[in-house]
Amino acid sequence: MFTAYPAIFARDRSGTILVRFPDFDDATTEATDDAEAFALAVDCLDETIAYRIASRLALPRASQPRRGQRLVPVPALTAAKAALWESMRQSGATISDLARRLGIQTIQVRRLLDPRHRSRIDMLEAAMAALGRRMVIGAEPTLHAAE
Repeated sequence: MFTAYPAIFARDRSGTILVRFPDFDDATTEATDDAEAFALAVDCLDETIAYRIASRLALPRASQPRRGQRLVPVPALTAAKAALWESMRQSGATISDLARRLGIQTIQVRRLLDPRHRSRIDMLEAAMAALGRRMVIGAEPTLHAAE
């Protein structure tokens, strides 16, 4: 669900590549070459999602990429935490509710939601299960996958 978002990569007159995400009005970055632009786009998307979770804001579903847009992946741990946050929001569960269901302290749930904290996958799975959800992990080829 929160695994990749479309981005617009456009070169301006000076040659700078400007990147913006149609699903996030406040997410933009710029770079001097394609490789740097893509790496900075991944970082920008990661930071934008982290900010929204920390600010307790809703996360938009990724729109379908349109012609000329590229999909930018969300780092796996951030994607898992985004899915947990949105599951909490949709179910109406608070941090305290989830802590009670898991039998842990609220600080531990806050860490599960913090994209900068290296949470264990089994704890994220348990949190999702406590919300009546299951975590699904997949793999997709990259643009530069080895043949």
